[in-house]
Amino acid sequence: MTTSTHLLRRRRFLPLFCTQLLNAFNDNLYKTAMVLFVVYSVYNDESAEGLFSGVASFLFILPFFFLSALSGQLADMRDKASIIRIIKAAEIGIMCVGCAGLVMAWKGIAVNELAIPLLLAALFAMGVHSTFFGPIKYAILPQHLRREEVLAGTGLVEAGTYIAILSGTILAGWIPVEWAAVGIILTAVIGYLTSLQVPSAPPLAKEEKLDWHIVRASIDLVRNCMHDRQIFWAIMAISFFWAIGAVLIIQFPPLAKNTLMASKEVASLFLVIFSVGIAIGSVSINALLKGQVSARHAPASVIMMGLFVVAFYVVCRMWQADQPTELLTVGQFIAWPMASVILLCLLGIAIAGGMFVVPLYAFLTTRCAPDQAARTIAANNIVNSGAMVIGSLIAMALSAIGVAMVEQLLLSAGMCLVSAWLGKRLHRVELEAGPQPHPAVTQ
Repeated sequence: MTTSTHLLRRRRFLPLFCTQLLNAFNDNLYKTAMVLFVVYSVYNDESAEGLFSGVASFLFILPFFFLSALSGQLADMRDKASIIRIIKAAEIGIMCVGCAGLVMAWKGIAVNELAIPLLLAALFAMGVHSTFFGPIKYAILPQHLRREEVLAGTGLVEAGTYIAILSGTILAGWIPVEWAAVGIILTAVIGYLTSLQVPSAPPLAKEEKLDWHIVRASIDLVRNCMHDRQIFWAIMAISFFWAIGAVLIIQFPPLAKNTLMASKEVASLFLVIFSVGIAIGSVSINALLKGQVSARHAPASVIMMGLFVVAFYVVCRMWQADQPTELLTVGQFIAWPMASVILLCLLGIAIAGGMFVVPLYAFLTTRCAPDQAARTIAANNIVNSGAMVIGSLIAMALSAIGVAMVEQLLLSAGMCLVSAWLGKRLHRVELEAGPQPHPAVTQ
């Protein structure tokens, strides 16, 4: 915690931390406000709600698959701080489109014909935005931090991200949709202002030519990164984890509404619990590893996550046996039998997930060459997004054929076993390779 406190007082970390925190806050304020409004105020059918949730997730993920190669090249070939400022300026325009969609939906103006397409267009654009911001967020850390600070910095970025998700989720669930429409623009403007304070991070590689052929560039990028066995297994483990995450994200809003009979405020509370849990897991794994970047706890963490998913499934089935007849307020939900167990299961899933994935991101940025860090993260994003697209399509197909959301939880639990096997393979390769630190560039 001393290292973390130290970093939060340094300009080489604090402006980036605040910028990504505001980015995550705004992203989730918009996404949660949009999904909750559509699920609770537009549709009234679990299958349609699940399909919309799947389409929204698919559109947000798609840019990562097609544009990550370009974003990784740019991040390694140009000043990372300059790219951050361009990205944050674009966010202001994207949020203006999202604001228009939210206001039209709130007013009931051409909801299906124009408002929802605008909402989804802004969501897709935010996916593009995140595609270009994601590699820089992690790749800039080894350039600004000392090697022994990278894991703490990564943990802080992850914890800050999920605290921001927590804050954005709370607001989206509790404030009127018209306030959310104004809030997303204001937050985008503040995020741009904080990005102006991020210190310069010039390219570490020699001048290269950008490959604008996105398919060829994507294939080459993944191939070049995957020849390193440690990077290969880290990317595979992270990607499968996010495939599980994609399935859970799609399942969650319809499950909360139709199985647990939770109002949108309670659904927001669930997301809050989930975000707090990931933040706890992100920080606690750093203490457990004592600053060492290692995958040794990855298999146990994701097995624990799978067990909590199974427990959540069992409690949901018990809940259905005594299901409320109308949507519960927060107070009514907390007073309902088994509510505390539901919340503990969600917290357990999230803590275990944070403990699994945070060391793996630190692993990527410390086991690759410093001048290839952004491209390694970009290659990871390509494979991640492919896995998430497959997970989204599976969840959408299950919803389309009428498989109940609660039963789909078992798919997520089973996927955790595969993720544990991948984590075990990664740790075995790590032990075979031994410590291979790359010196960080400090400023």
